[in-house]
Amino acid sequence: MPKRVVLAYSGGLDTSVAVRWMIDNLGVEVIALAVNVGQDGGHLEEATIRERAAAAGAVECEIVDAREEFARDFLVPALKANALYEGRYPLVSALSRPLIVKQLVRAARAHGADAVAHGCTGKGNDQVRFEVSTRALAPDLDVVAPVRTWGMTREDCILYAYDHGIPITATKEKLYSIDDNLWGRAIECGEMEDPWAVPPVGVWSLTKQTTTEPRDLVVGFDAGVPVSLDGRSVPLVELVEEVGAVVGSYGWGRLDMVENRRVGIKSRETYECPSGLALIEAHKDLESITHERDLAREKQRLEIRYAELVYDGLWFSPLRQALDAFIDETQRFVTGEVRLHLEPGSCHVSGRRSDHSLYDYGLATYDAADAFRHEDSAGFVRLWGLGLETWASKQGSSDA
Repeated sequence: MPKRVVLAYSGGLDTSVAVRWMIDNLGVEVIALAVNVGQDGGHLEEATIRERAAAAGAVECEIVDAREEFARDFLVPALKANALYEGRYPLVSALSRPLIVKQLVRAARAHGADAVAHGCTGKGNDQVRFEVSTRALAPDLDVVAPVRTWGMTREDCILYAYDHGIPITATKEKLYSIDDNLWGRAIECGEMEDPWAVPPVGVWSLTKQTTTEPRDLVVGFDAGVPVSLDGRSVPLVELVEEVGAVVGSYGWGRLDMVENRRVGIKSRETYECPSGLALIEAHKDLESITHERDLAREKQRLEIRYAELVYDGLWFSPLRQALDAFIDETQRFVTGEVRLHLEPGSCHVSGRRSDHSLYDYGLATYDAADAFRHEDSAGFVRLWGLGLETWASKQGSSDA
């Protein structure tokens, strides 16, 4: 049985109740660790978090601003990989979990804890991400999952907090489970558990349309990393935030999908990811002129696997690290600019340029500047189809 536990702490109802529940039922000391990955716009109410943690009985509350580390070490690799789970979801929550676990392990070592804890349920993906990542980084630490154990309803948790003097503003009518960070926002539960139901307008926060005038936004990349907007050099965290604010103001960046969870169930999920989706779209387009064909196709094949690894909680795996090495090599010449055109409800690429572009106007054009050797094509086409021609002449085609 552990004696001291570091809990991934949000300051919300479940994790606040988890502090007191572990003290009462496991007899442990609890250190509450809140990690800022850009949730609530990056403006955590630190005083409130500390007050709630102390009221719940935590012996200490540590708050870490990890936004720069999150953007540099987690968002950038995922962006370079164009990581979209099942071709759509830019891995909002999945990318933050390994960073939070990294901080949990660091805090456990610093505070002499012998276990870490999370507030995940028993049928979600996050329990997998927290626990597998912990075992990858610190297999000697125990992992405690109180929410998976206690069997309390939301109403039970509210009463438990009230009985123990924990200052939580919560009601049993709260319908939605929301998780957000720099990369986007995930909204689930409530009426959206019906795949046929239309998401209520009120669930959207990052993609409220407030702008109607069309505009262009030029994103500059250096070796696959976004570094500028409209020619201005912008620090990474600020760039991600600004792209999200601008693109989201056009009401673009929403996803409504049924995805396959790691635990084996299908789940209706709604996301709003204006920054993540726009930057991935721009990055993919820049690769279209800087990647040789076979390299591009192989990278596209591996991008699917990369996204699956992250979604499944395998960030700290040898395969993900090996894929990063390959992907980093592919980014050497992904430097240039992409122009995004924005209109209400729309964001699409309208131009791209790079000093390393493999697009050759002399080869591509049909006008007088055409430098392509047309006479070479006859022999190429004949050899390309020679095998098929031989088969047709000897064995025939059943479709003929």
